[in-house]
Amino acid sequence: MSDDDPKSLPPSPTRRKFLLTSGSSVAASLVAAYVPALAKDVGGESGPAPTNAAPIIEGAVPITLRINGMDHSLRIDPRTTLLDCIRETVALTGTKKGCDHGQCGACTVHVNGKRVLSCLNLALMHDGEEVTTVEGLGTPDAMHPMQASFLACDAYQCGYCTSGQIMSAVALLKEPCGSDDASVKELMSGNICRCGAYGNIVAAIQQVRKNA
Repeated sequence: MSDDDPKSLPPSPTRRKFLLTSGSSVAASLVAAYVPALAKDVGGESGPAPTNAAPIIEGAVPITLRINGMDHSLRIDPRTTLLDCIRETVALTGTKKGCDHGQCGACTVHVNGKRVLSCLNLALMHDGEEVTTVEGLGTPDAMHPMQASFLACDAYQCGYCTSGQIMSAVALLKEPCGSDDASVKELMSGNICRCGAYGNIVAAIQQVRKNA
């Protein structure tokens, strides 16, 4: 067959094939240049950074918090609040951060059986003490009577303040309190419900007090 025969010549590259080939080459060259730089940036001169490296906290102090019957040996910044330690370090998020100024009661927990506002307390102040959060009161299958009463009386709406309300209500059972609704409202006045479910909250507390 003659060299002049069109059938003997290699096919001419199409525009689409040319763009695909050139594009792939450019991408490959960019990746080859970028990946080593990225690896150096992340891992430094010595290679990739360790994946499980613990964060280094400057000035950290050792502390042991006994939360819901379990000891937690921690190293924390001495300025860490009990609230942030419970939520961010121990990862018990039932205790809520509302105002962070001690005005709403959403962060209420028990320390040695008494209610405290965890946003106003440094974790370091409670080294070795007994801390109880809402997770320590009961479980869905075995609820504390106050939890069950809140559920039965529909004493919540959005639920954000509910854990703090329940913790204050449980503490109230051991505090001097008159039998009337007004006395309950007075002792629960530090817990704000932005949804306005106060009537049902008082009813839930009174139900538990009557059955106690």
